[in-house]
Amino acid sequence: MTSFGERLRDACARHGSLCVGIDPHPPLLRAWELSEDVEGLKRFADACVEAFAGRVALVKPQVAFFEAYGSGGLMVLEDTIGALRAEGTLVLADAKRGDIGSTMAAYAQAWLGDGPLGSDAVTVSPYLGFGSLSPAIESATANDRGVFVLAATSNPEAASLQRATASDGRTIAQTMVDEAAACNTGSPFGSVGVVIGATLTEAPDLTHLNGPILMPGVGTQGGGPDSIRTLLPPSVYHTALPAVSRELLSAGPSTAALRTRLHHLSDQFAFLQT
Repeated sequence: MTSFGERLRDACARHGSLCVGIDPHPPLLRAWELSEDVEGLKRFADACVEAFAGRVALVKPQVAFFEAYGSGGLMVLEDTIGALRAEGTLVLADAKRGDIGSTMAAYAQAWLGDGPLGSDAVTVSPYLGFGSLSPAIESATANDRGVFVLAATSNPEAASLQRATASDGRTIAQTMVDEAAACNTGSPFGSVGVVIGATLTEAPDLTHLNGPILMPGVGTQGGGPDSIRTLLPPSVYHTALPAVSRELLSAGPSTAALRTRLHHLSDQFAFLQT
């Protein structure tokens, strides 16, 4: 199997750069006139699979909205991941896991192994130290999977930590980007990506990352093509993955309406692949 980074690059060339979120939070379930239980969750997820499988480069289920329903919700998540991957669609589990030692290794086995939750990539938090991610990065490398490292998120609570300056003069966010870049050295396109909020006013230097840049916050949260042009130099446009969920999912539950909104949003970001 080729690396996750290479598979993702090929998928973006075929389908465009959008990363589509599956975020079945209660207001969306109600808007789709679905019950707020496992049955409603399943119908929501199945509709997303039908609308997006084989049509987008990357799908990002938000794990928390499935965990909220306990074991039944996790079964729906397993089925959703399996159905998407069976159609050849790459899956990023938005789990934001971060721990140390054997616990991090267990998270890596769950999300980057061959078990029922095994995905193509997972989001991870480095704020116990970038070295704490070693089990996940090693598992990703061994299994041709990927990780996306939280680097510069757009929530206001993050600024005091991520924009703090280390002893070498770099911000903490820049340190995380640079550590991720080191993992990608020697690869045609690396499998260690970073998460950069699309609604930020400035971003770390990403020119040497050589890996994917996941950019949540597109659409309802205010991010869009202009904000990505502001944050990124043109040399890395082709590595950006604008992540959209509510702006797209609000068009449901009609499969046709979801696909129409998807095409409209994809057109807005076509410049990333030119």
